[in-house]
Amino acid sequence: MIHIRKANERGHADHGWLNTYHSFSFADYYDPKHMGFRQLRVINEDRVQPGRGFPTHPHRNMEIISYVLEGALEHKDSMGNGSVIVPGEVQRMSAGTGITHSEYNHSQEELVHFLQIWILPDTDEIIPSYEQTYFPDEDKRGKLRLIASADGRDGSVTIHQDVNLYATLLDAGEEIVYLIPSGRHVWIQVARGKAVVNGQHLAHGDGLAVTGETQLIICGDEHAELLLFDLV
Repeated sequence: MIHIRKANERGHADHGWLNTYHSFSFADYYDPKHMGFRQLRVINEDRVQPGRGFPTHPHRNMEIISYVLEGALEHKDSMGNGSVIVPGEVQRMSAGTGITHSEYNHSQEELVHFLQIWILPDTDEIIPSYEQTYFPDEDKRGKLRLIASADGRDGSVTIHQDVNLYATLLDAGEEIVYLIPSGRHVWIQVARGKAVVNGQHLAHGDGLAVTGETQLIICGDEHAELLLFDLV
């Protein structure tokens, strides 16, 4: 079974400094039909104006991944971490027993455009932790690059849940095949461009929920960047 979550059906809020789209219920946007998918709880597509951002706020018992598409995102947290995240880098923060952090557009001139992803952990009240890793484009061109996993294999960031998160860059006509392990489910998020998955045409911002399928044939329709979540 395949279900498309169209970009224009997502929750949306424009706060001036922040233009945000919610694939699942979040903040003031509530849709009981879209509360998440398996362990995947949040995919927010955020565009933050220069010099603006999210002031210090708390999180608890959540695996949080930031995936920057354009610009630079500045991060500070109560664990003492301070960094700037740019395209190609993946940040993982395990909130566990509780952390506070802030996120700001590092630039005073350019927009920052990123995806913020929340995954429910398999264990609550763990010690908070942080990780940031760079994945060059050449590792993602025409193939699925593992960027987050439960065991941190192949240099991926480590998350506290049985989820494998892949990223890929596909040119028009370029095709990859993903074999879905038995009993697993898949969510695909189109970060940019267009793609065709098992005959379904997807555009920027679209999501695809997959259950009960054995394989996915993913083809670039125009230059595309996609995230694939393999979930229990």
